[in-house]
Amino acid sequence: LRAPPLSAGRAGLSRAEPRAEEEPEQEEADGSFQLYPGHIPTSPLQKALLAAGSAVVALCDPYRHDMVAVLGETTGCLALPNLRDKMKHDPEGYRILQERPRIRLSTLDMDRLRGLPDGTLGREYVRFLEDNKVSPDTRMPAKFVDDEELAYVIQRYREVHDLMHTLLGMPTNMLGEVVVKWFEAIQTGLPMCVLGAAFGPIRLNARKLQVLATELVPWAIRSGRNASCILNVYYEQRWEQSVESLREEIGIFPPP
Repeated sequence: LRAPPLSAGRAGLSRAEPRAEEEPEQEEADGSFQLYPGHIPTSPLQKALLAAGSAVVALCDPYRHDMVAVLGETTGCLALPNLRDKMKHDPEGYRILQERPRIRLSTLDMDRLRGLPDGTLGREYVRFLEDNKVSPDTRMPAKFVDDEELAYVIQRYREVHDLMHTLLGMPTNMLGEVVVKWFEAIQTGLPMCVLGAAFGPIRLNARKLQVLATELVPWAIRSGRNASCILNVYYEQRWEQSVESLREEIGIFPPP
C-alpha cells in the first residue's frame, strides 16, 4: 500500500526546484539537434564506441563514475523506455515525470533532515551521505540520451542511487556496491547494472565472495523481484517515513 499523501510541512523538507521551461531544440553544426541543455547528439556508431570504451574503463576502475555514467546512457536504449512506461502507469511515478524533482544539495534542507528522528528516511539518508563522505551533487548530468524524457529517467535513477544504499543498508565499499548493483539490475534491466553485478565480485576476496554468494546476492535478487519500481517513489515526500515502513511498502526484504 502507498503511504497517505503528506502534509505541506513534510513536503517542505525538500525545496522544490522549479522546472525549467523547455528550450527550443538547437541545431548543431552537423545537422543534429540538441534536445536538452548539455545534450550531445551521437550516431549509433558513436554510441557503440562510447559504450565499448567506457565499459573497459569502468571495469578497470569501478569508481570512475563518469565512465559508469556514459556506459549507462549509451546502453540503456531498451531499459529506459521500459522504466518510463512503468512510471507513466503509476500515479506517483507519473507525478514524478511531470514535476521532475531533483535530489541535489540546492533542493535539500540538510539541517532539517539531520534533525529528524533516527530511523526515518531523511535522517538515515543524511547519515549515509556523511558516513560515506558522498554528495548528491556528484551525479553526472545526462548527455548522450537522445530523448529529453528518457534523459530525466536516467538522471532520476542516478539521484536515487544513494537512497537505494540507504534502504538496503549497504555502504559504498566494493561489496556494498555489488549488492546494490544486483538489486538495481533486477529492478531496472540497465546493462550497466548487469555488468557491475557480474564483474564487480572479481575484486572481492574469498571471504567476502562467500558472503556475497550465499547471503547477499540471493537477498538482493529476491528483493529486486519482489519490490515495486524504485523510480515510482517520491522520496522527497517520504523523508519523515521510517526506513522500515518504506522497505515494507516497496517490498524490500530486511537485510540479512
